Amino acid sequence: MIVFDLFCQPGGHRFEGWFASSGEFVRQQGLGLVVCPHCGSARVEKAPMAPAVGRKGNQAIAAAPVPAASAPAAPGATVVGGPLPPGAGEIMAKLAAMQAEALRQSTWVGDAFAEQSRAMHYGERDAETIHGQATLEEARDLLEEGVALLPLPFPVAPPDELN
Repeated sequence: MIVFDLFCQPGGHRFEGWFASSGEFVRQQGLGLVVCPHCGSARVEKAPMAPAVGRKGNQAIAAAPVPAASAPAAPGATVVGGPLPPGAGEIMAKLAAMQAEALRQSTWVGDAFAEQSRAMHYGERDAETIHGQATLEEARDLLEEGVALLPLPFPVAPPDELN
């Protein structure tokens, strides 16, 4: 996994994005799948980031001052480089567990997601729970046809790309 600091062009909102690889970020960005969680804009770019470079083995680490406790972030406030709001980590963990369970109970269809979903909707094949990849245009077309679908909250790597 790789974490990028991102920002949206129209609003300048900053947020983090987690991706399987740098190439996956480029792919999702090209499909319009990377959107600002604050305003919904798909005009999202990488923000400048300082690389995490480790210290040389012979350098001592200076003790950093411990900051005083601060008030929790206001609802909707941007939290960059600071702690998550109370409960956010627990919510993300529950979402990830729910997604993992849903994926265990479904079949990966890869790039054939739109085709397979449409076939089930029109009764051309038996209905089952599937997951895969679709372009933003394919997803919009499916929704316009009344095909039920739901984007996953976290990126999913195809089974053949897993370690």
